[in-house]
Amino acid sequence: MSMHFLFISGAEIFVILVIVLMLFGADKIPGMARGLGKGMRQLKDATNEIKREITETAEKQGIDTDLTKNIEEQINTIQEDIEDATGPIKRNL
Repeated sequence: MSMHFLFISGAEIFVILVIVLMLFGADKIPGMARGLGKGMRQLKDATNEIKREITETAEKQGIDTDLTKNIEEQINTIQEDIEDATGPIKRNL
């Protein structure tokens, strides 16, 4: 069983980790990982904040946010219907 992560094999990941270890040293890697984690958390928080502001603004202006949810549900239903209809065709190919 080979490990594939973003089209990179296990051996390639190992080589990359060794190079990172050689460049930065073992003592700096945990700090870099913490910084990366904090950055990812800040990005996620900012994204959630933007979504919240958009939703609040839409509600204040009387825009029906349920309308988009209903449209999304209908699109999903149509996609499922299309997949059900094309399933036998795909199997024959």
